[in-house]
Amino acid sequence: MDPLTQGVVGAIAVQCLARREEQRLAAGVGFVAGTLADLDVLIRSSTDPLLFLDYHRQFTHALAFVPVAATLLVAALWPWLGWLRRRCGLPQLGLGHLWVWIAIGYGTHGLLDACTTYGTSLLWPFAETRVAWNLVAVIDPGLTLPALTLGLFAWWRRSPRLGRLALAWALVWLGLGLIQRERANTLLTELAASRGGVIERGGAKPTLFNLLLWRGVWQSGEILHVAALRPGWLGPDRTSEGASTPVFRLDRELPGLDPDSIAARDLERFRHFCDGWLVALERDKQGRLLVGDLRYAMLPDEIRPLWAIRLDPSTPGRHVDYVTLREVAPGTLARFAAMVRGSAGAY
Repeated sequence: MDPLTQGVVGAIAVQCLARREEQRLAAGVGFVAGTLADLDVLIRSSTDPLLFLDYHRQFTHALAFVPVAATLLVAALWPWLGWLRRRCGLPQLGLGHLWVWIAIGYGTHGLLDACTTYGTSLLWPFAETRVAWNLVAVIDPGLTLPALTLGLFAWWRRSPRLGRLALAWALVWLGLGLIQRERANTLLTELAASRGGVIERGGAKPTLFNLLLWRGVWQSGEILHVAALRPGWLGPDRTSEGASTPVFRLDRELPGLDPDSIAARDLERFRHFCDGWLVALERDKQGRLLVGDLRYAMLPDEIRPLWAIRLDPSTPGRHVDYVTLREVAPGTLARFAAMVRGSAGAY
């Protein structure tokens, strides 16, 4: 999730265990520890555009790396704690105590990211599986703002009880996401059945900023489908007609590409990152093909994704380009808002 949410969840998790006089120090340590796993975004290469995709949410987010990260961070922070205690009046804190706080704050990061749709290597190095529980979007004010408010009150009042209440809210919101995900998946099953298809793989994924509107992505035979899903609360359920596209096949889209070439290997790296949800987009005048990640789009029932790679079959020995496709067409935001509200005309 976004860095603010990661820091807040790390802070309130540590506050739950700290004594009253330790609340402010605990919140600070937890906040910093909760954000540090995302330092993996610094792993980049000027010659290999996909290197950051290989390492983002990889080993730094793994559960097995938490003790290593906590040990490294304790070693970095311990020499400064005496100076901070003298300057800021912080309470005395033992080495083991600090290690536990950092491990808890840091450990919340990978678990929270696994609750999103992006995919997190929680089980590295034992498995390369990208875990994605599809409970919440990468940015969701419904989780962040109440947890932040309660966490700040816990810091100000030095109240472990308020810290526990903040953490309870975060868990309740994720639980609500689980309920909504299952309701959206039920709608998805009904929608696929109404079209005479069988869902071979796929599911519902939350859209940004809310738990009301979901993006359904599924495969039936050689066709990939997307649709908007909105399980109703006080109103009727809503589903859109959606769109379809053929399954990406390398032998069809780029029949002459050597499977051992750099470009072909980059395609397989991108396929792993996308969990196999590849979609062929347009070719430019030079014959270069855009291949996108079907999991994400500006609108939940559109094919065109938010990011893609560009393959040039004439230069198979070069790395592919990474491309963002975030142009907002007129009316997109208005229709998204109407879909979230459940307006019939938006579907």
